[in-house]
Order: sequence, then C-alpha cells, then structure tokens
Amino acid sequence: MTPNHHRASRQPGGRARTGLVCVAVLIGMTALSCGSSSATSSPTSTSSTTASTSRGPTESADLTAGFKQATWGSGVTVTYADGKLRFVSDGLPNHQRNAQYALPNAGVQVPGAATATAGADPTVAQSYEVSISLSPTKASSTTSTSLGIIGHMISGASLFNPYEGDGSTVATASNFSVKNSSGDDVYFLDDCAGHPTPMGQYHYHALPKCVTTQVDQTDGPSHIIGIALDGYPIYGNRDSKGQEVMAADLDECNGITSATPEFPNGVYHYVLLDTKDSTSSIRCFAGTVDAALKMSQRMPGMGGRGGPGGPGGAQGGPPPGQ
Repeated sequence: MTPNHHRASRQPGGRARTGLVCVAVLIGMTALSCGSSSATSSPTSTSSTTASTSRGPTESADLTAGFKQATWGSGVTVTYADGKLRFVSDGLPNHQRNAQYALPNAGVQVPGAATATAGADPTVAQSYEVSISLSPTKASSTTSTSLGIIGHMISGASLFNPYEGDGSTVATASNFSVKNSSGDDVYFLDDCAGHPTPMGQYHYHALPKCVTTQVDQTDGPSHIIGIALDGYPIYGNRDSKGQEVMAADLDECNGITSATPEFPNGVYHYVLLDTKDSTSSIRCFAGTVDAALKMSQRMPGMGGRGGPGGPGGAQGGPPPGQ
C-alpha cells in the first residue's frame, strides 16, 4: 500500500505562519484504545475526573486513524507507513514569536533578571526528521524525560519537559523579564509558553495556547497538538466535554486514559497544563521509547553564548536557558 503522505504548504517570509492544513484521512476502521484495560471496553466516561489514570503494562493498539485526524501546521510533512508516523519539520512554529527574548548571559545555566539580557529572537531553522511508532506500549515502569526534545508538536516546534538546564528549575515558575534599550519589558517565556534556546531551538515548556486556539473551539474539547516520543498523543487541558483537566486528574507523567475527539473509545494521552509548577509538561514517559530515538532528541551540551566549550558548548554539559 502506498503510504499516505501530506506536505503542508509553507508560508512565505515573516515569523507568523498561521496557515494550517488538516490531515483527515480515515482508513475505514475504528481507532482502538490503549492505556488501561478500562479503555478497551465500552467508551469511558467523558469526565476527566472519572477517567482512568492507571499505568500498568498493556497491549499496544494502532493509533494511526486518530493521528490522521490531526491538523498539522505549515512547514510540517507527515507520512504514515510501516506503523509509524514520520515527522519532518524545520522547527519554526506557525505562530508569532516575540521579537526579543531574555537570553542568559555567557555561562549561565539557569538565568534570572540579574543574569540575562534582552536580545533579538535567536530562533533558527532546525532539521527534524523522526519516525515514531503508532502502536505505543505501556512500560512496566515510567522513564523520566530528559533535557531536550520529548515530543513534536503540530505547529512544527518541539516540546521540552518542565525544567530548565539544571533539571529542577521549572521554566513557567521562573519566568522573568528584563528591560531592553528602550525600557520595554522583555520576557524569558512568551505567551505561547515557549522560547528559543540561546542556540536558536524554539520549544514549549507548557500548554501553548497559541497552538490550541488554532484547533480548538472556546470551551470545547482539546484536539491532538502533538506526539510524544513514546507514541502517545499530546493534548491541551480540556476533556471531551470541554471541561478543564486539572493536575489531580493526571498520573505522575501528566497522562490519563479518557475519550478524546480523535479517540472516542478512549486513549492514553498526555495533557499539557497552564501551571507554574512541574505539572506544566510531561515529566516522564509512560510508554516505551526507542533508545536510539530518545538519544537522538537529547539536547547537546552548551555552555552559553561564548561560554565553556565554545559556541556549541562542551558535549555532555548542561544547556543554559533551556
């Protein structure tokens, strides 16, 4: 069978690339649920507070049909073949970024207002090309997410875990601003809960509202906004009834098994929250991640702009201002 392929049109020039193209190809089958056993029988409750958060081992299910209903942004190429989703992107989000960000001074691992300066947005194009299994399998135990990419988003950008370069400082809890030469406030994180590394890799640390507003209706259910490296989908913070999902509804990885628009019979998925603590992003993988894939997505060590190890930093060192 020839793999289904989609190439989204690229918007010319500028930072705001808001054109979205919907991939809605159904393959004549009902998407099977995965996660806990409660999701494989009759449809689960649509209330997030009653949905299962169990994390035991389970047989995998093919999630291809559900992911084909996702809306992928301009600059993203998605191919489905051999039970995998192949994601290709330049890493530039299809929404507006800030003209300036608070960037860490040379050698600073976790910046603050006293150790950062306002600078022009350093975001540059990346070369993302990954293949992720669409038959994810729960692991017998969770695996902590590491620094660097833990998932890829429909906007074309990547998702990081909640933490900065020290692995403990929560990005959303430590957002700050500095003054630029005009006396204006310039922030570390933008309104999309994202920012670039000093080397130019744009990413999110929490719920990116400028992504969810492109695919969700006000007070409606959340739709797929990304795929984690273990193959489970990533959603915003609304359940299938449009009710807000709270941290207490989720497991230790920010995951839950419940119905979604793409998986009405229920699916295990991760939820990004608009919080200022470690529940803002995925803290651990509930599923099995291919070791080579996980290693390829880790952020290389950096020592800051001009810091230890030169522009790219010493390999293995912690990245500043993640």
